[in-house]
Amino acid sequence: MAKVLVIGAGGQLGQCIKKIVAKRSITAVVFPEEGAANILNVADLSVLFHQEQPNYVINCAAYTAVDKAEDEADLAKAVNETGASNLAQLCKQHQATLIHISTDFVFEGNEIKLLIEEDVTKPISVYGATKLDGELAIAEELDQHIILRTSWLYSEFANNFVKTMLKLGAERDELNIIADQVGTPTYAIDLANTIFDIIQNPEKKYGLYHFSNEGVTSWFDFAKAIFDFSGTQVRVNPIPTSAYPTRAKRPHFSVMDKTKIKKDYSISVPYWMDSLKECIEQLRLNNQ
Repeated sequence: MAKVLVIGAGGQLGQCIKKIVAKRSITAVVFPEEGAANILNVADLSVLFHQEQPNYVINCAAYTAVDKAEDEADLAKAVNETGASNLAQLCKQHQATLIHISTDFVFEGNEIKLLIEEDVTKPISVYGATKLDGELAIAEELDQHIILRTSWLYSEFANNFVKTMLKLGAERDELNIIADQVGTPTYAIDLANTIFDIIQNPEKKYGLYHFSNEGVTSWFDFAKAIFDFSGTQVRVNPIPTSAYPTRAKRPHFSVMDKTKIKKDYSISVPYWMDSLKECIEQLRLNNQ
């Protein structure tokens, strides 16, 4: 199999990739330490590329603190745009394909429709704007790229909404959860599997793709499902976004159409509730 280099291996998606690689018995995958794979350090990155000579590079590294980015715009831009551009340039030099993870936050989210790859982007946060700039930088630098926009990522690894809800649900009797932001939760294990389905597909098509789990829900309904599937007894109250102001604005409706990736790569996309049940079960097993 082609050699794969994973950047940002210590993050949520990176850990999911490690799990999938082991499960699928894929051996030609390199998970460098963060110090050797800093996407802002071109000199060290160049050494890494020369050492490993990858055929594919998966970029899981990103600045993802959505609210904090409003006050750290320069840092967010450096990681999400400059870092992405650095990887694209090195991939071009080494004839490698870059698989880059992006976000539904590139959209304004004020229209109730399934979002396709060609829809007009209009980010309403610094995070969304810098992720979009990263997409554009990659497309300008490198033809052999696959950009995967995803949404509401969670797993049994790192910090995410599912683990936060389980923690809060165990500590409190009642929670208020936003009910007027609608999207699709995505199990990062499913995204990791999809990445390797793409890598192992002999028919290679490049460009921009949307991937999330199937279905539509709100953060309120997502939380309810988490508590129902885990058997957590807590009262959940739906509230509007206006009742929980945040530093950064979020899209109100960001449900992505997956037709293109399903067609081009014969991807089967799991339903979000089925994947959530699987994640809850994995967390239960991990805690035994």
